[in-house]
Amino acid sequence: MQQNDKGEYSFSTCWNIKRHQVGEAMIQEIHELGFRRVELNYNVTKEMLTSIEPMIERGEIGVSSVHNTFPHVPDPDYGTDSVLLGFQDETKRQRAIQLLVGSAEYAHRYGAESVVVHPGEVPIPESVSKELAQLYHDEGKVSPKYRSKWDEFVERREALSTGYVQQIIRSLDEVCNQAAAKGLHVRFGIETRSRPQQIPTLAEAKTIIKALQGAPVGIWYDTGHAIMMDRLGLYDSVGEMQGLMDDIVGVHIHETLGLSDHWCPYVHSQDMHFYDAYLPMIRRAKVKVYELKSACTPDEIHESHELLMKKMDPAGEGR
Repeated sequence: MQQNDKGEYSFSTCWNIKRHQVGEAMIQEIHELGFRRVELNYNVTKEMLTSIEPMIERGEIGVSSVHNTFPHVPDPDYGTDSVLLGFQDETKRQRAIQLLVGSAEYAHRYGAESVVVHPGEVPIPESVSKELAQLYHDEGKVSPKYRSKWDEFVERREALSTGYVQQIIRSLDEVCNQAAAKGLHVRFGIETRSRPQQIPTLAEAKTIIKALQGAPVGIWYDTGHAIMMDRLGLYDSVGEMQGLMDDIVGVHIHETLGLSDHWCPYVHSQDMHFYDAYLPMIRRAKVKVYELKSACTPDEIHESHELLMKKMDPAGEGR
Protein backbone atom coordinates (compact mmCIF):
# COMPACT_ATOMS: atom_id res chain seq x y z
CA MET A 1 0.00 0.00 0.00
CA GLN A 2 1.40 3.34 -1.03
CA GLN A 3 1.81 6.25 1.33
CA ASN A 4 -0.74 8.28 -0.61
CA ASP A 5 -3.08 5.37 -1.30
CA LYS A 6 -6.42 6.75 -2.47
CA GLY A 7 -8.36 3.59 -1.63
CA GLU A 8 -11.59 3.10 -3.54
CA TYR A 9 -11.25 6.39 -5.41
CA SER A 10 -10.47 6.24 -9.10
CA PHE A 11 -8.83 8.79 -11.40
CA SER A 12 -9.59 9.72 -14.99
CA THR A 13 -6.96 9.67 -17.71
CA CYS A 14 -8.30 13.03 -18.91
CA TRP A 15 -5.75 14.58 -16.48
CA ASN A 16 -2.64 13.48 -18.33
CA ILE A 17 -3.61 11.92 -21.67
CA LYS A 18 -2.34 14.91 -23.66
CA ARG A 19 1.10 14.51 -22.09
CA HIS A 20 1.52 10.91 -23.18
CA GLN A 21 1.58 8.85 -26.32
CA VAL A 22 2.30 5.54 -24.57
CA GLY A 23 -0.49 4.18 -22.40
CA GLU A 24 1.75 2.49 -19.82
CA ALA A 25 3.52 5.75 -18.94
CA MET A 26 0.17 7.55 -18.62
CA ILE A 27 -1.22 4.94 -16.23
CA GLN A 28 2.03 4.77 -14.24
CA GLU A 29 1.90 8.52 -13.62
CA ILE A 30 -1.62 8.16 -12.20
CA HIS A 31 -0.61 5.12 -10.14
CA GLU A 32 2.21 7.15 -8.59
CA LEU A 33 -0.43 9.56 -7.24
CA GLY A 34 -1.73 6.66 -5.15
CA PHE A 35 -4.68 5.58 -7.27
CA ARG A 36 -5.25 1.85 -7.64
CA ARG A 37 -7.96 2.31 -10.26
CA VAL A 38 -8.44 4.47 -13.32
CA GLU A 39 -11.23 5.60 -15.57
CA LEU A 40 -10.17 5.19 -19.18
CA ASN A 41 -11.60 8.19 -20.97
CA TYR A 42 -12.80 8.59 -24.55
CA ASN A 43 -9.44 9.85 -25.85
CA VAL A 44 -7.64 6.60 -25.03
CA THR A 45 -6.63 5.00 -28.33
CA LYS A 46 -6.30 1.35 -29.32
CA GLU A 47 -2.54 1.93 -29.59
CA MET A 48 -2.42 3.06 -25.96
CA LEU A 49 -4.33 -0.04 -24.91
CA THR A 50 -1.57 -2.30 -26.20
CA SER A 51 0.56 -1.30 -23.20
CA ILE A 52 -2.30 -0.68 -20.74
CA GLU A 53 -3.93 -4.09 -21.10
CA PRO A 54 -0.86 -6.02 -19.83
CA MET A 55 -0.87 -3.78 -16.73
CA ILE A 56 -4.52 -4.67 -16.12
CA GLU A 57 -3.82 -8.38 -16.64
CA ARG A 58 -0.89 -8.28 -14.21
CA GLY A 59 -3.05 -6.56 -11.59
CA GLU A 60 -0.90 -3.43 -11.55
CA ILE A 61 -3.95 -1.22 -12.10
CA GLY A 62 -7.70 -1.69 -11.90
CA VAL A 63 -10.30 -0.09 -14.13
CA SER A 64 -13.35 1.42 -12.45
CA SER A 65 -15.05 2.63 -15.62
CA VAL A 66 -14.63 3.43 -19.28
CA HIS A 67 -16.02 6.52 -20.95
CA ASN A 68 -18.02 6.05 -24.15
CA THR A 69 -17.12 6.15 -26.94
CA PHE A 70 -14.21 3.85 -26.15
CA PRO A 71 -11.59 3.48 -27.42
CA HIS A 72 -11.26 6.81 -29.21
CA VAL A 73 -13.43 7.34 -32.29
CA PRO A 74 -12.21 10.30 -34.39
CA ASP A 75 -15.58 10.82 -36.15
CA PRO A 76 -17.21 13.90 -34.52
CA ASP A 77 -20.67 12.43 -35.19
CA TYR A 78 -19.91 9.97 -32.39
CA GLY A 79 -17.81 12.24 -30.23
CA THR A 80 -18.63 13.56 -26.79
CA ASP A 81 -20.62 16.55 -28.06
CA SER A 82 -23.09 15.12 -30.55
CA VAL A 83 -26.65 13.83 -30.84
CA LEU A 84 -25.32 10.25 -30.38
CA LEU A 85 -28.10 8.02 -28.98
CA GLY A 86 -30.71 10.56 -30.03
CA PHE A 87 -30.00 10.46 -33.76
CA GLN A 88 -33.17 10.48 -35.84
CA ASP A 89 -31.20 8.96 -38.73
CA GLU A 90 -31.48 5.21 -38.14
CA THR A 91 -28.10 4.32 -39.60
CA LYS A 92 -26.34 6.81 -37.35
CA ARG A 93 -28.40 5.76 -34.33
CA GLN A 94 -27.50 2.10 -34.85
CA ARG A 95 -23.84 3.02 -35.19
CA ALA A 96 -24.02 4.91 -31.89
CA ILE A 97 -25.65 1.88 -30.27
CA GLN A 98 -22.93 -0.47 -31.51
CA LEU A 99 -20.20 1.86 -30.27
CA LEU A 100 -21.76 1.94 -26.79
CA VAL A 101 -22.11 -1.85 -26.72
CA GLY A 102 -18.46 -1.99 -27.77
CA SER A 103 -17.52 0.28 -24.87
CA ALA A 104 -19.41 -2.06 -22.53
CA GLU A 105 -17.49 -5.04 -23.92
CA TYR A 106 -14.20 -3.34 -23.06
CA ALA A 107 -15.49 -2.42 -19.60
CA HIS A 108 -16.56 -6.01 -18.94
CA ARG A 109 -13.23 -7.37 -20.19
CA TYR A 110 -11.30 -5.06 -17.86
CA GLY A 111 -13.47 -5.81 -14.82
CA ALA A 112 -14.90 -2.27 -14.77
CA GLU A 113 -18.21 -1.64 -13.08
CA SER A 114 -19.67 0.94 -15.41
CA VAL A 115 -19.67 2.87 -18.65
CA VAL A 116 -19.98 6.67 -18.57
CA VAL A 117 -22.43 7.75 -21.27
CA HIS A 118 -23.00 11.10 -22.95
CA PRO A 119 -26.55 10.35 -24.18
CA GLY A 120 -26.93 13.18 -26.69
CA GLU A 121 -28.11 16.72 -27.05
CA VAL A 122 -30.73 19.01 -28.50
CA PRO A 123 -29.09 20.24 -31.73
CA ILE A 124 -28.93 23.92 -30.85
CA PRO A 125 -25.76 25.58 -32.21
CA GLU A 126 -22.86 25.73 -29.79
CA SER A 127 -22.63 29.47 -30.47
CA VAL A 128 -25.86 29.92 -28.49
CA SER A 129 -24.43 28.33 -25.33
CA LYS A 130 -21.20 30.30 -25.78
CA GLU A 131 -23.19 33.53 -25.98
CA LEU A 132 -25.06 32.60 -22.81
CA ALA A 133 -21.79 31.90 -21.01
CA GLN A 134 -20.38 35.23 -22.15
CA LEU A 135 -23.48 37.09 -20.95
CA TYR A 136 -23.28 35.24 -17.63
CA HIS A 137 -19.70 36.47 -17.18
CA ASP A 138 -20.23 40.01 -18.48
CA GLU A 139 -23.75 40.91 -17.32
CA GLY A 140 -24.60 38.41 -14.59
CA LYS A 141 -27.36 35.82 -14.23
CA VAL A 142 -30.02 38.32 -13.07
CA SER A 143 -29.34 40.89 -15.78
CA PRO A 144 -32.17 41.65 -18.27
CA LYS A 145 -29.92 40.71 -21.20
CA TYR A 146 -29.09 37.31 -19.73
CA ARG A 147 -32.66 36.59 -18.63
CA SER A 148 -34.04 37.43 -22.06
CA LYS A 149 -31.51 35.27 -23.89
CA TRP A 150 -31.90 32.44 -21.38
CA ASP A 151 -35.70 32.40 -21.60
CA GLU A 152 -35.45 32.30 -25.40
CA PHE A 153 -33.01 29.39 -25.16
CA VAL A 154 -35.15 27.41 -22.70
CA GLU A 155 -38.25 27.82 -24.86
CA ARG A 156 -36.33 26.53 -27.86
CA ARG A 157 -34.81 23.63 -25.92
CA GLU A 158 -38.12 22.52 -24.44
CA ALA A 159 -39.79 22.59 -27.85
CA LEU A 160 -37.22 20.14 -29.23
CA SER A 161 -36.04 17.98 -26.34
CA THR A 162 -38.86 15.44 -25.94
CA GLY A 163 -38.23 13.68 -29.25
CA TYR A 164 -34.52 13.33 -28.54
CA VAL A 165 -35.14 12.03 -25.02
CA GLN A 166 -37.48 9.38 -26.41
CA GLN A 167 -34.89 8.33 -28.98
CA ILE A 168 -32.29 8.06 -26.21
CA ILE A 169 -34.63 5.83 -24.19
CA ARG A 170 -35.19 3.64 -27.24
CA SER A 171 -31.45 3.41 -27.91
CA LEU A 172 -30.51 2.62 -24.31
CA ASP A 173 -33.15 -0.10 -24.22
CA GLU A 174 -31.55 -1.70 -27.28
CA VAL A 175 -28.08 -1.31 -25.77
CA CYS A 176 -29.13 -3.00 -22.54
CA ASN A 177 -30.78 -5.87 -24.39
CA GLN A 178 -27.67 -6.46 -26.48
CA ALA A 179 -25.40 -6.18 -23.43
CA ALA A 180 -27.52 -8.71 -21.55
CA ALA A 181 -27.44 -11.11 -24.51
CA LYS A 182 -23.63 -10.87 -24.50
CA GLY A 183 -23.44 -11.44 -20.72
CA LEU A 184 -21.91 -8.02 -20.06
CA HIS A 185 -22.18 -7.22 -16.37
CA VAL A 186 -21.77 -3.44 -16.37
CA ARG A 187 -23.99 -0.48 -15.59
CA PHE A 188 -24.56 2.52 -17.81
CA GLY A 189 -24.39 5.95 -16.20
CA ILE A 190 -25.91 8.84 -18.17
CA GLU A 191 -23.77 11.82 -17.35
CA THR A 192 -24.80 15.33 -16.37
CA ARG A 193 -23.29 17.53 -19.05
CA SER A 194 -21.40 20.80 -19.34
CA ARG A 195 -23.50 22.68 -21.92
CA PRO A 196 -27.16 23.59 -21.48
CA GLN A 197 -28.32 22.13 -24.81
CA GLN A 198 -26.96 18.72 -23.82
CA ILE A 199 -29.11 15.92 -22.43
CA PRO A 200 -29.92 15.14 -19.67
CA THR A 201 -31.24 17.74 -17.30
CA LEU A 202 -31.96 16.09 -13.96
CA ALA A 203 -35.66 15.90 -14.87
CA GLU A 204 -34.76 14.25 -18.19
CA ALA A 205 -32.47 11.82 -16.36
CA LYS A 206 -35.37 10.84 -14.13
CA THR A 207 -37.62 10.31 -17.17
CA ILE A 208 -35.02 8.12 -18.89
CA ILE A 209 -34.25 6.02 -15.81
CA LYS A 210 -37.92 5.54 -14.97
CA ALA A 211 -38.70 4.45 -18.54
CA LEU A 212 -35.90 1.86 -18.31
CA GLN A 213 -36.77 0.61 -14.82
CA GLY A 214 -35.07 -2.71 -14.19
CA ALA A 215 -32.34 -2.05 -16.75
CA PRO A 216 -28.74 -1.34 -15.63
CA VAL A 217 -29.13 2.39 -16.32
CA GLY A 218 -28.70 5.17 -13.78
CA ILE A 219 -27.23 8.63 -13.51
CA TRP A 220 -23.54 9.47 -13.62
CA TYR A 221 -23.47 12.60 -11.50
CA ASP A 222 -20.71 14.87 -12.71
CA THR A 223 -20.56 17.33 -9.85
CA GLY A 224 -18.70 20.09 -11.70
CA HIS A 225 -20.99 19.98 -14.72
CA ALA A 226 -24.06 20.01 -12.48
CA ILE A 227 -22.72 23.07 -10.66
CA MET A 228 -22.25 24.86 -13.98
CA MET A 229 -25.79 24.06 -15.15
CA ASP A 230 -27.15 25.21 -11.80
CA ARG A 231 -25.30 28.51 -12.16
CA LEU A 232 -26.71 29.04 -15.64
CA GLY A 233 -30.23 28.24 -14.39
CA LEU A 234 -30.94 24.89 -16.08
CA TYR A 235 -31.76 22.99 -12.87
CA ASP A 236 -31.23 22.83 -9.11
CA SER A 237 -28.14 20.63 -8.84
CA VAL A 238 -28.75 19.73 -5.20
CA GLY A 239 -32.51 19.87 -4.68
CA GLU A 240 -33.44 17.95 -7.84
CA MET A 241 -30.95 15.20 -7.04
CA GLN A 242 -32.94 14.09 -4.01
CA GLY A 243 -35.26 12.08 -6.23
CA LEU A 244 -32.31 10.42 -7.99
CA MET A 245 -30.13 9.38 -5.06
CA ASP A 246 -31.03 5.70 -5.43
CA ASP A 247 -30.08 5.82 -9.12
CA ILE A 248 -26.49 7.06 -8.86
CA VAL A 249 -24.10 4.80 -10.76
CA GLY A 250 -21.01 6.94 -10.30
CA VAL A 251 -19.67 10.44 -9.82
CA HIS A 252 -17.06 12.66 -11.39
CA ILE A 253 -15.40 14.65 -8.64
CA HIS A 254 -14.28 18.16 -9.56
CA GLU A 255 -15.19 21.75 -8.76
CA THR A 256 -15.74 24.82 -10.89
CA LEU A 257 -14.51 28.38 -10.85
CA GLY A 258 -17.37 30.33 -12.37
CA LEU A 259 -18.09 28.26 -15.48
CA SER A 260 -14.59 26.74 -15.68
CA ASP A 261 -14.61 23.10 -14.58
CA HIS A 262 -12.30 20.20 -13.63
CA TRP A 263 -10.54 21.98 -10.76
CA CYS A 264 -9.57 20.32 -7.46
CA PRO A 265 -12.42 20.57 -4.91
CA TYR A 266 -11.78 23.06 -2.10
CA VAL A 267 -8.20 23.78 -3.20
CA HIS A 268 -8.73 26.02 -6.21
CA SER A 269 -11.93 27.73 -5.08
CA GLN A 270 -10.54 28.22 -1.55
CA ASP A 271 -14.14 27.80 -0.40
CA MET A 272 -14.17 25.22 2.38
CA HIS A 273 -17.96 24.78 2.44
CA PHE A 274 -19.60 25.17 -1.00
CA TYR A 275 -18.70 21.70 -2.30
CA ASP A 276 -20.04 20.05 0.89
CA ALA A 277 -23.52 20.00 -0.70
CA TYR A 278 -22.25 17.38 -3.19
CA LEU A 279 -20.76 14.99 -0.62
CA PRO A 280 -24.03 13.01 -0.22
CA MET A 281 -23.93 12.18 -3.94
CA ILE A 282 -20.31 11.06 -3.65
CA ARG A 283 -21.18 8.87 -0.66
CA ARG A 284 -24.02 7.18 -2.53
CA ALA A 285 -22.00 6.47 -5.68
CA LYS A 286 -20.40 3.06 -5.98
CA VAL A 287 -17.83 4.42 -8.45
CA LYS A 288 -16.04 7.60 -7.40
CA VAL A 289 -13.75 9.16 -10.01
CA TYR A 290 -11.66 12.32 -9.89
CA GLU A 291 -11.92 14.03 -13.29
CA LEU A 292 -9.36 16.82 -13.16
CA LYS A 293 -7.69 19.03 -15.75
CA SER A 294 -4.00 18.93 -16.54
CA ALA A 295 -3.41 22.23 -14.71
CA CYS A 296 -4.00 20.46 -11.38
CA THR A 297 -0.64 19.55 -9.83
CA PRO A 298 0.09 16.38 -7.84
CA ASP A 299 0.40 18.42 -4.63
CA GLU A 300 -2.98 20.04 -5.27
CA ILE A 301 -4.55 16.65 -5.99
CA HIS A 302 -3.19 15.21 -2.75
CA GLU A 303 -4.36 18.24 -0.77
CA SER A 304 -7.82 18.14 -2.32
CA HIS A 305 -8.21 14.42 -1.61
CA GLU A 306 -7.10 14.90 1.99
CA LEU A 307 -9.65 17.69 2.48
CA LEU A 308 -12.37 15.57 0.88
CA MET A 309 -11.55 12.62 3.13
CA LYS A 310 -11.74 14.81 6.24
CA LYS A 311 -15.16 15.98 5.10
CA MET A 312 -16.29 12.40 4.45
CA ASP A 313 -15.00 10.95 7.73
CA PRO A 314 -18.08 11.75 9.87
CA ALA A 315 -20.12 9.49 7.57
CA GLY A 316 -17.59 6.70 7.92
CA GLU A 317 -16.03 7.24 4.49
CA GLY A 318 -12.45 7.77 3.46
CA ARG A 319 -10.77 5.60 6.08
